[in-house]
Amino acid sequence: MAPRRSAGILLYRVVDGAIQVLLGHMGGPFWTRRDAGAWTVPKGEYESDEHVEVAARREFVEELGISPPDGELVPLGEVRQSGGKIVTAFALRGDLDPDAAVAGMFSMEWPKGSGVVREFSELDRFAWFGLGRAKSKLVVAQRVFVERLAEHLR
Repeated sequence: MAPRRSAGILLYRVVDGAIQVLLGHMGGPFWTRRDAGAWTVPKGEYESDEHVEVAARREFVEELGISPPDGELVPLGEVRQSGGKIVTAFALRGDLDPDAAVAGMFSMEWPKGSGVVREFSELDRFAWFGLGRAKSKLVVAQRVFVERLAEHLR
């Protein structure tokens, strides 16, 4: 069985000479009280027959409810997360108000075993972070994307 694949966009901007990236905090009850390692590049799964750049742009819209800014996507490569999923990320320069984002929803039984199905935001909030803070906020496997972005911009 082929591993699941996700594609996403690491949106970045430069403010007073400092690079900032836009991250999303993972939603649902498991992540509610977590901060370090609980943020992600806005991303989502795609099928093997879909072009990865098209999937990254589509998933940006699905995750934030906002179209990504126009511009060329810069490949940041891929990583394998601890659960086996392969994540491909692209950098894109642009700006947006994170408070304008409207995250997609998912359903799950909660509390587990209760028989009650509840709705949760896929990503419950979005924020801009400098590169150092972004690395500490991101899930471990995705931290390399920040390093690759910094290298690209040097």
